Amino acid sequence: MTNSLRPNGQQRAPLPPAQQPARGVPGPRSPRNQSAQHTTTGTAEAAPRAAKPAAQRDAFFDNAKYLAIVLVAMGHAWEPLKGQSRVLEAAYTVVYSFHMPAFIIISGYFSRSFDMRPDRLKRLVTGVAVPYVVFEVSYVLFKRWADDDPSLPISLLDPWYLTWFLCALFIWRLTTPLWKMVRWPLPVALVVAMLASVSPDIGDDLDLQRVLQFLPFFVLGLIMKPEHFQLARRREVRILSVPVFAAALAVGWWAVPRMNTAWFYHRDSAQELGVPWWVGPVMVFTLFGCSLLLTACFFSWVPRRRTWFTALGAGTLYGYLLHGFLVKAGTYWGWFDHAWLHRPLGEIFVTLVATAAVTLLCTAPVRRVFRFSMEPSMDWAFRRDATELARERAGAAKA
Repeated sequence: MTNSLRPNGQQRAPLPPAQQPARGVPGPRSPRNQSAQHTTTGTAEAAPRAAKPAAQRDAFFDNAKYLAIVLVAMGHAWEPLKGQSRVLEAAYTVVYSFHMPAFIIISGYFSRSFDMRPDRLKRLVTGVAVPYVVFEVSYVLFKRWADDDPSLPISLLDPWYLTWFLCALFIWRLTTPLWKMVRWPLPVALVVAMLASVSPDIGDDLDLQRVLQFLPFFVLGLIMKPEHFQLARRREVRILSVPVFAAALAVGWWAVPRMNTAWFYHRDSAQELGVPWWVGPVMVFTLFGCSLLLTACFFSWVPRRRTWFTALGAGTLYGYLLHGFLVKAGTYWGWFDHAWLHRPLGEIFVTLVATAAVTLLCTAPVRRVFRFSMEPSMDWAFRRDATELARERAGAAKA
């Protein structure tokens, strides 16, 4: 199995939930249609091809997912540059503290109706498990070729680079019925995350450290209601978010030489980060609170109306999985080695290029090209559900 990527090596970056085009990942719908929804992610289950009209989608969630995927791409593009810029490192830290939590909360929110019904399990397989296998293999083969590393093994048990999110989403989704039964789901999920932070023996299989340490955000999404998002979108919250973000950037700048950025990846135990065991639970709990605060501030600035990028929210899984090839190509082929890119204007240029690239990868033409790998039909692989067949026979008899 591939070794876990560390802060000083190739970075495993967190990312994001998927959306309507990607089956098995939650597609943002208006709250009144939640019972019929699938999730996004980057993020939950997506609607089938015969989806309801786009007008019934909630523009807020599409906008949030698009803006979050842009932040993800920016963060990945900053990774090769931030070592020489304290300001960029501070911005990177702030972005990493909330962009994945925001995606995961949305994924959990749109997973509330998930159960073990055959059609939903099928969408989970075709929209999450199949893309995981396809891109896990594709990223390894790409590194073998582009980085001249033919010895890199293919291991479906050790998610590589961006594929960890699909693995985590699959596990979280399967556990949804359990969290809906628990009396105090969020406190239990927090305890699980804190215990994981002091368990170095968990290892790298299925990236379980990250699965468990990010779990509270998914569970929080499961128990949230539409009015909770409305609270974050109030005018007072939007105003207060400005000084909050300014303070976060100041703290991030102060923390650059004093704090290990790996804490924000949630993929290592306290012992692996070289600190006493008790620091792990403290950091998990503290970062959970900080991430929630910044996520609420982020949601407060997400537009509620339809904008030019609202439709792109339906393609965030595509942008998430595909932009990684561009970032890795830049790393393997030395695109980030030019000295001028490490100056302020160069950093701005890289940011704009990353934004444009991930925006393009979320568009409908790109989704049509790669739909075979993101949302395959695979009807040939599944038996027809007896309930569905009975419903069809009943409809035919009435007709």
